[in-house]
Amino acid sequence: MDSHASVGAVIRRGGKILLIDRAIPPFGLAAPAGHVDPGETPEQAVRREVREETGLVVTKLRKLTEASVAWNWCSQGVTGHDWHIYACRAMGKVQVNEESRSAGWYPIKDLPRLKLEPVWAHWFTQLGLLKTGERESQSRKP
Repeated sequence: MDSHASVGAVIRRGGKILLIDRAIPPFGLAAPAGHVDPGETPEQAVRREVREETGLVVTKLRKLTEASVAWNWCSQGVTGHDWHIYACRAMGKVQVNEESRSAGWYPIKDLPRLKLEPVWAHWFTQLGLLKTGERESQSRKP
């Protein structure tokens, strides 16, 4: 299997979570995330991705989990990703770049009703923010 190393940032404030509305496939609401660049550690990558996608600066991070997701395709034609997911604290004002249609704080209780990027429905379930069966299954392929 061809795979990329990827990172994701779960940034919570109170009962809300920061999500971006992806402008490039796979579409849907997602936590800030992206690929680890050559020569970069996952910790460096998550800090960079949060800054690029939201304008926020990560002030603290803690690894929540890491695992391979074989069905997680991306626009670069790769069908699997080796994920490193972090809980992050961040400061600054949320801004978006060309990879996002919008970014904002969403109540965690609303996650079952949101159109999430499929891998983030998976991660939010794995992290206990969504309960199994709480939402209809979403397609994993374009």
